[in-house]
Amino acid sequence: MTEPEHAWTELVGGLDFGEGPRWHDGELWYSDFYQQRVYRVAADGTRETVIEIDDRPSGLGWMPNGDLLMVAMTSKRLLRFDGSDVTIHAELRDFAPGNCNDMVVDANGNAYVGHFGFDLEAGDDFAPATVLLVRPDGTVSVAAENMAFPNGSVITPDGQTLIVGQSFGGDYVAFDIAADATLSNRRQWADIPGTAPDGCTLDAGGGIWFSDARGSQVVRVLEGGEVTDRVPTPQPTFACVLGGDDGRTLHVLCADGSHPDKVAGSGTGTIITTQVEHPRAGRP
Repeated sequence: MTEPEHAWTELVGGLDFGEGPRWHDGELWYSDFYQQRVYRVAADGTRETVIEIDDRPSGLGWMPNGDLLMVAMTSKRLLRFDGSDVTIHAELRDFAPGNCNDMVVDANGNAYVGHFGFDLEAGDDFAPATVLLVRPDGTVSVAAENMAFPNGSVITPDGQTLIVGQSFGGDYVAFDIAADATLSNRRQWADIPGTAPDGCTLDAGGGIWFSDARGSQVVRVLEGGEVTDRVPTPQPTFACVLGGDDGRTLHVLCADGSHPDKVAGSGTGTIITTQVEHPRAGRP
């Protein structure tokens, strides 16, 4: 493992808790749980509110026609925004005992949504969760069971493999994606002991960069578990995404913590960037 020097540059500050970063149409998009907004940020750091909702927005993705999908965490819904109106794309409550969380959307508009599995903020005991499949018509089914807090997912460039981080498992698991969007052939993709994989991003070198929710660092791991990079961050980090004109800018979302008692209304979070070797690949 190498530990190259990375210089951090602040893109924008004033976040409470940023999540679900995506590079879309030449800009960085992200959710802020406690500001209840989805933002987009230009390369010069200019930030614009896309939509404000009466909930905590989390995972983001787009339908083939350009409509934005947003996970509404506490109401356990998948919302759809066409640029003017917000509608309910899918109800997830019957499938998710814990808050809904991150998501990745494939090229056909199938959304893979994770949830906590238990009430983390209340301090409840751990319970396994599922990955939900929401089809383009809004129908919901369970795509994978017995997940240890699924958090941060990517789809490979060929559209045939879903890779999901397990924050309470310290690893990534992979699934084959069938033509009907169902999942099979579960296997461990990489074991990274001592970490809690959170938001992540896939690169063209076959590596996954992930924010380690257990420590103030971003980590790059290859299939099989080889860690190629560990880069300290000035604050705890919970999500990251590759973007920029050449796809080599790693955007890292940082906050002083995740619990609302600590960061809601604080504005102490930030998005920092650095340049890396391999450009972004696959989805999101």
